[in-house]
Amino acid sequence: MILYGHNVNQLARSFTKRLNEKISPLGLYSSQWGIVVYLHKKGECTQIELCKYLGVEAPTITRTLARMEEMGLVIRREGNDKRERHIKLTEKAYEMYPKWYEAAKRIELEAINNISKEELKIFNQTLEKMMMNLD
Repeated sequence: MILYGHNVNQLARSFTKRLNEKISPLGLYSSQWGIVVYLHKKGECTQIELCKYLGVEAPTITRTLARMEEMGLVIRREGNDKRERHIKLTEKAYEMYPKWYEAAKRIELEAINNISKEELKIFNQTLEKMMMNLD
């Protein structure tokens, strides 16, 4: 039997390792990159939204955001009540984004080398179905 989940996990580990090698010299880690990508796309969101998107617990996001705030990459502000926090990227993060994006893109291009567009389309569809099955 093929262990699909194990293979996906190993692929994710490889991506994470390579991404950290490329973006840590630029002052960012893969755990922070996911937050940056989401905020870059959304503009602003709540901590709860980030937790759901990344599939991690609130304390983990809180610690990561605190580090990112210290680094000057995000701004956190209170929402409608004291428990709700809104997060957005700083100007510094927007300025660094193209460098981080290029590093991530290079890794992806390396990973998909010699894989056809049709194979990638099927791969993406399969991953989406697997994620929906687990949600």
